[in-house]
Amino acid sequence: MPQLQGMGHSETLAELRRRLMPGLVPWLLLHLLAAAALTWMTRRYALHRGLLDSPGARRSHALPTPRGGGIAIVIPVLAAGVWLALYWPAHLMAIILFCAGLLLVSGIGWLDDHRPLPASLRFAVHLLAASLLAAALALEALPWWQVVLGWLLAVSLINIWNFMDGINGLASSQAIIASAGFALLLPAPWALLGWAVCAACLGFLPFNFPRARIFLGDVGSGALGYLLAALTTLSLAHAGSPFVALLPLVVFCVDAGFTLLRRVLRREAWWQPHTTHAYQCAARRLGHSRVTIACALFSLIATFLMLTTWQGTVLSGFGILALCCLAAAGAWVKQQAGKPPQG
Repeated sequence: MPQLQGMGHSETLAELRRRLMPGLVPWLLLHLLAAAALTWMTRRYALHRGLLDSPGARRSHALPTPRGGGIAIVIPVLAAGVWLALYWPAHLMAIILFCAGLLLVSGIGWLDDHRPLPASLRFAVHLLAASLLAAALALEALPWWQVVLGWLLAVSLINIWNFMDGINGLASSQAIIASAGFALLLPAPWALLGWAVCAACLGFLPFNFPRARIFLGDVGSGALGYLLAALTTLSLAHAGSPFVALLPLVVFCVDAGFTLLRRVLRREAWWQPHTTHAYQCAARRLGHSRVTIACALFSLIATFLMLTTWQGTVLSGFGILALCCLAAAGAWVKQQAGKPPQG
């Protein structure tokens, strides 16, 4: 895809799409088909090893279901990283550090899917992975505050995606929308990395939605959080207002943030599994599919706003982000109203 090299930061979205399209379809198909095949194989492996999430009071599913399917997303994305590092040697070290962080997050998640590990060990690995990502961002010449923000986003989103991965298709569909939006903002090679994430999640999604035949597991939810932290932070440098780059994350961050704050204030064991997120409350009444689709529609609108206002002012970006957060907060309050906490 030599036509992607040297893409300027000031190009419009129309020019960006025009330059990406010639080589984009094969790239998407390659990662989609690879992820679908790997998900099928991972499901067989999980059934053979007995890696099953059993129903319980703190789960939103009624049947034992294999876990660990997120490895099928991680492998194609890592392969994409290797190819991009070779094709764009100017970004070699940054991509190597990025891939090393992804390996750490997915590796500790894969081990945890096989045998539960101490939360302290998992968190220590997440901190190390976030530091590797921060080093990669620094090599990409991002300002220091964006490097720090990338570190904070990585630590946060790894755990937020884990908290919010509780019903069919939710975590992967949100990642599809966000990564596609970021891919349209970013120059090569990071745009292609965003498309690889999007396509790999699309390959996994039919196995998880509308009926879950396999779950992402910690290997997948943590990896998606890390990947989106990287794509979000890199997108900050290409938006007139950095606030708009946060728009695709609003659904997950508001639900996870408000729920976590409430559990902390009530002195509950916030790190333990529970079913008190707004999306879980809604799923008990409306079903998994309706909630996943509703959240996807919200994020599609938010991502559309990001793409149409990305060259706006800092103040306008903040206003749009604030309005989306208020809308999501209102939905959170509505779902939680009159419902005592469970788990």
